[in-house]
Amino acid sequence: MDEIRRIAVECIGRAVMFGSLAIGCVMVGFSFSPVSAFRSGAFLTLTMVLALMWKAMTAASKDPKHTEVWLYLDEKSRPADGPARRVFGTIMGDVYKLYAKIALGVAVGFFLVSLVLMLFGLEAYRPPAK
Repeated sequence: MDEIRRIAVECIGRAVMFGSLAIGCVMVGFSFSPVSAFRSGAFLTLTMVLALMWKAMTAASKDPKHTEVWLYLDEKSRPADGPARRVFGTIMGDVYKLYAKIALGVAVGFFLVSLVLMLFGLEAYRPPAK
């Protein structure tokens, strides 16, 4: 089961990394307004937390054969019977929750940075009125 956890951490971590890269690109796009950049980062990271929590809640009901982790497991590590499949779902849910907790901490950090920047007098971007 340690092999399943190790591979799940790698696969889910890679997916979270690509999501974080996209969030970083949006934040760079708002770099002209640091408050807006960190707010957008916080909002998008919270959206990623929601997606990770959804995946964690539904992990137990998914067929292990339809996961990326299944592809990386060797034949002897793949769950074959019902109890092993439940353990697989539990491990996947735990790993999704781990990354959701980390992402939640990052989102709170982004939001706090935006608040501190506002305390120093910076303002969020507002489109010009017509």
